[in-house]
Amino acid sequence: MFGRLATNMERLKHNQLRGPLKIMPEVTAPNITSPTNRNEAPEGKMGNYRWVICALLFFATTINYIDRQILALIKPILDDQLKWTNEQYGDVQAAFQGAYAIGLLGFGWFIDRYGTKIGYAVSIAAWSVAAVAHAAVGSVSGFFNARLALGLGEGGNFPSAIKATALWFPKKERALATSIFNSGTNVGAIIAPAVVPFIALTWGWQAAFVAAGLAGFIWLLFWIPFYDVPAKIKRLSAAENAFIHSDVDERGDQESGKVGWFRLLGYRQTWSFVLGKFLTDPVWWFFLSWLPDYFKKTRGLDIKNSAVLLVSIYTIITVLSIIGGWLTGYLTKQGWSVTRARKTGMFLFACLVVPILAVTQVSDWPAVFLIGLAGSAHQAWSANLYTTVSDMFPKHYVASVIGLGGMAGAIGGMIFQKFTGKLLDHFTALNNVTRGYMVLFSICAFAYLVTFLLHHLLAPRFETFRMKGEAAA
Repeated sequence: MFGRLATNMERLKHNQLRGPLKIMPEVTAPNITSPTNRNEAPEGKMGNYRWVICALLFFATTINYIDRQILALIKPILDDQLKWTNEQYGDVQAAFQGAYAIGLLGFGWFIDRYGTKIGYAVSIAAWSVAAVAHAAVGSVSGFFNARLALGLGEGGNFPSAIKATALWFPKKERALATSIFNSGTNVGAIIAPAVVPFIALTWGWQAAFVAAGLAGFIWLLFWIPFYDVPAKIKRLSAAENAFIHSDVDERGDQESGKVGWFRLLGYRQTWSFVLGKFLTDPVWWFFLSWLPDYFKKTRGLDIKNSAVLLVSIYTIITVLSIIGGWLTGYLTKQGWSVTRARKTGMFLFACLVVPILAVTQVSDWPAVFLIGLAGSAHQAWSANLYTTVSDMFPKHYVASVIGLGGMAGAIGGMIFQKFTGKLLDHFTALNNVTRGYMVLFSICAFAYLVTFLLHHLLAPRFETFRMKGEAAA
């Protein structure tokens, strides 16, 4: 009783220091069964409910990437039906990414304001409706509008997932948890080429979009009853609850609250993430949107014959990217600082993208390996880049920072999509499309090393810093 009274008095003092709030923040600090000393877990069996949460994030991300991959896979079919140019296709993909940028920014604010449970549910419901809507269009302008709607809805995925990870995992497990749920991007990219061509050729390309939309609604049936902040989950053991909160402070315990974008942009730590996403996300978007076209135009492989290569690429990415996320967590457990472990891993991943320079000079299966290696390095890089946000910012700002960075990445991707379409049309006119892809893969090869240097200058250390106006812990 006295412990609870002291805790409530401390919270009242903390809120008085911060000034009046319009809403009461949702608190995720350990419940009263947790020990006073956070470094001493209570006796009892350690549960694994946090990995149930990770599984939910993984499946949502998988569905997310199946949805966005469908258009690239059915492009050969639509090429014949719509007679669109590479530039028009690039514009349609750019429309998705422009809307995705807006969706990331809006959902970042919405999730920090109203919580992860509500934010994620709204996001996946919106993008599932948009996915189904693709089946009702049959023109370039129709796909343009459908991609806009899909991009707006999908903007909530990563702000929700990263914030949920920050709430449910201590720092030493976040990179691994992020890598696991982020591997859903690869699994989605594996499932899509394995099943979408079959569905499209058997029941029509419209059926592929309908199936993806239904998968999102099925996921909601699990999210709503199983997810909440740790303090509200009765099945969470005291030992696991203490472990989750073993490295938080008072500034990091809030799940929601008042957030200002302009305030966040005043910190170089925000810009380190924003710039990192702007310069490297376009590489991943390029892989998702153009690899089927690359195999068809430069190697003569249609949708059936390229499927096994695409599945192999994303299988390699799935396995190696999880190892990349595990690596930095392992180094941290060996006594390395979070900064040293993350930066070592990120520099290694940046170097592993460089060999993609040779992809247009080798045969099919060596090309698969080089693309798979580069994609793995990107995903491992991305998982650690996401984790740097929760390393540096209090939890009630995480989704907003992720939204800002994700918006920058989507804008970068939009620019690169339009550039790719125009460049390939230019080299197609010269009857040398392979040369065009050589230029594009060269840009991808060095994007990460340049970004690593700039990121390091903006954020030399990954430590929680005190933001102006934050009360002392």
